[in-house]
Amino acid sequence: MNSKLKSVIFDMDGTIIDSLPLCVAAFQSALEPLTQRSISDEEVYASFGPSDEGTIRLIVPDAVETGMEQYLYHYRRLHSEMCPKPFDGMIDILDALKAQNIPIGLVTGKGPRSLAITLDELGLEHYFNAIETGSPLRANKPEGLRNILEKFNHSPSETVYIGDTPADIMACREVSIPIYSAAWAQTTDLPKLQSLRPDRIVHSVTELKMLLLSD
Repeated sequence: MNSKLKSVIFDMDGTIIDSLPLCVAAFQSALEPLTQRSISDEEVYASFGPSDEGTIRLIVPDAVETGMEQYLYHYRRLHSEMCPKPFDGMIDILDALKAQNIPIGLVTGKGPRSLAITLDELGLEHYFNAIETGSPLRANKPEGLRNILEKFNHSPSETVYIGDTPADIMACREVSIPIYSAAWAQTTDLPKLQSLRPDRIVHSVTELKMLLLSD
């Protein structure tokens, strides 16, 4: 383990699992019957920041409860087909961190109910010592990161966040946590990540393993 790090905090979608296409497909399947119109991938992506419930509140504000139940139904229905496992090599990293008793945090914009489906489908829950989920009202990753630091009793310099979006970089800067920007998903906006100059852009899970686990 990198001797400077006492803990590691991960994002979920686009970082541990290639689930953004799954999320988009589930939103479209759930919400198009309610809106009676086509919902583009771009419209869904533009709504990200708040949790999945926040997306539903934005697109179908008059049918939030129905939209949420339909989203969770389709999210679980499509999960095994569209997101059957984490990115190759990610379980090896999580196993190695656990073997070395390194606390692992999860700070995600996902809501608690969709996250519970993913953790159950992929058997991941036991890896995380602390979990912070998204808010339906606003992007709240800085708050989640601070809560994890408090739970672990670590300073920002003693951990690193692994996340794939420009918003992750901004959240980490607000909390002064170093960020390794994950650039291995097909949905990664590499030019935007590069323009924001994170602490490091990591192009593969293999590269991340070397960074986290080398002495």
